[in-house]
Amino acid sequence: MRIAAAPRRTPFIDALQTVIGFGQRVGLVAPSILEKDALMGAASAETGLTDFGDPWFEAPFSVLLDSIREEARLNVAGEFAARLQFGKVLRDRLISIDWFKRHPEILERRILRPVVIVGPMRSGTTRLHRLLASDRRFSHMRSFETISPVPRPDFEEVLAGRKEDFRPKLAQRVMRVARLANPRTLSIHPTGPMEPEEELGLLVASMYGMKHEAQWRVPTYGRWCERIDATPAYRHLADLLRLIGWSQQVSELRPWILKTPQHMLDLPALLNVFPDARIIFTHRDPQRIVGSAASLAWNQTAIYSDEVAPHEVGREWMRKSVLQVDRMLAARSLVPADRRIDVRYDEMDTDWRGTMEQIYAFLDLDIAPALPAMETYLDRARGLKRRPHKYSLEQFGLAEAEVRDKFTSYVARFDIPHEDQQSVQFSVSRARRPAQSARAASATGGKLR
Repeated sequence: MRIAAAPRRTPFIDALQTVIGFGQRVGLVAPSILEKDALMGAASAETGLTDFGDPWFEAPFSVLLDSIREEARLNVAGEFAARLQFGKVLRDRLISIDWFKRHPEILERRILRPVVIVGPMRSGTTRLHRLLASDRRFSHMRSFETISPVPRPDFEEVLAGRKEDFRPKLAQRVMRVARLANPRTLSIHPTGPMEPEEELGLLVASMYGMKHEAQWRVPTYGRWCERIDATPAYRHLADLLRLIGWSQQVSELRPWILKTPQHMLDLPALLNVFPDARIIFTHRDPQRIVGSAASLAWNQTAIYSDEVAPHEVGREWMRKSVLQVDRMLAARSLVPADRRIDVRYDEMDTDWRGTMEQIYAFLDLDIAPALPAMETYLDRARGLKRRPHKYSLEQFGLAEAEVRDKFTSYVARFDIPHEDQQSVQFSVSRARRPAQSARAASATGGKLR
């Protein structure tokens, strides 16, 4: 049987490389210097600010830059994109500290009992996050705030109604370019500027997190991050959440809905910063987790490098997925039983409403006021999804039996069923069937069975 190859990148990237390379040769495009001091100095010069806040971020930043230079094998477009990305993150960091100085009340905002979805990549966390975010009793980030978490210095003019917030337009432009670079983006992670989005970008503000590993080949950086205590990055994440809440002008009494796969690795750091968090753990057939994660990472790294091996990507993301599960299992006991619940991907597929009713019972909330908005989200999700996200383990040099063996105890512990190829995709039409009656949670706490 012929094994399908990993998908190729679009010709847009090759054309972009030609344009950038020519521009750099004739002096129209600045060279992409990926040196920490040069990047930080440029950000300070552009903003007129010098205080980057807690210098903790400089350590992961240095390791990341070394790893990029030595391992990422970036192409011209990749180096150009990295310079732009780092410049924006550093400028945002400078401006955020300036906001805290000018408005100290921002840091006084409380973050009370956040609801945090903790699950491996591709385990249905986005679907659950957006269903909960449709309930106006919760606060959530929007996609443009993940891309640009820090308002511009003149944002007070926006609050006064004299200017329009430019960030949604910027997000729209970023997404347009991303779709040109990789039209599969919409099927892998459907989104829009105003859609609910995860807070991974807030960890990137500390030059920390798996986003970099899903974007570039940086194994030394990834393993370095796995060895450190990420509490300082989570503290800065919390401060940025306070800034976003202030910019949204919403009550601090509304609990935040948070989610990013990074929490699987850093649950202790998350709990250090959010000790009263309520945790929803999501679980899915590991063969789908590993295959989909590898596909997501491949589709990103192939943009930025001309030398990416799909089998290497597959091995790395199987290792990373195993580590995520192991770290989660080791740390979940830190969360009291009455503040955690487990949800399986297949349960959401077969009975989304019944599963959400159990989650709302866990949260001590009446689901009825949220149901119309959830139905509206499901209708909108059908419009966002353009094509099915197609992938296979074989594309990345992995075998089903090998993956099953790595996750045997995890599958047994949470009674996770096998998904065949036909069940890989979440069907909105199927999810909108009349709800089945809610099943009782087991006596062991918040397990859904």
